[in-house]
Amino acid sequence: MELSSSKSRAWETRTAILEAAADCFAENGYAETGVAEICHRAGVSRGALYYHFESKQAIFLELVDAQLAELKEALEKSACDAVNIPASLRRLSYLLPGLIRSDYTRAGIFLEVWSQASREQTVREALLDTYQHFEGIFARLIRRGIDEGTFAPIDPAVGAQALLAMASGTFVRSLLDPEGTDWGKTAEESINILINGLKGRSIK
Repeated sequence: MELSSSKSRAWETRTAILEAAADCFAENGYAETGVAEICHRAGVSRGALYYHFESKQAIFLELVDAQLAELKEALEKSACDAVNIPASLRRLSYLLPGLIRSDYTRAGIFLEVWSQASREQTVREALLDTYQHFEGIFARLIRRGIDEGTFAPIDPAVGAQALLAMASGTFVRSLLDPEGTDWGKTAEESINILINGLKGRSIK
């Protein structure tokens, strides 16, 4: 029982650190947030923070991974369940509104990811790994569309890169101006344009 209680306290401490760091990064930015500020907001000592995380960057990378895990799972499921390839690609656009309507902290973390990726190699590599993962999913769908005759015989990797560039660009734009337009509809129409460019014959 004592061991279980100890694990529970450790989990609570770790969670408190992550939540405090997410708030700080979203409000002040990664560069302007110090370990002392995270500790103060989480109500933990510096020693407790370093027991769970080796650095501020390690906290940030775990937050990034957590933000992207749900999206990765949704994309993987969509790809696995795909029967009609164009319809499956269109469904990907339905994921965007949920991300756009996410809370301020979550949106702030996403913006910080792109900002830090331009400055820190580790963050850049983590983001590139995620991009490559998504491109792999899209390329598999496009390749299936080519094999069944729905899409023209293009390079699936190039098509996947174009699709991801459109989706990520729309997402970042939506974070900067969430009320500017119906970004979910914009994403859906953009995917339709790409699908029409990919098709090798009429899509029903």
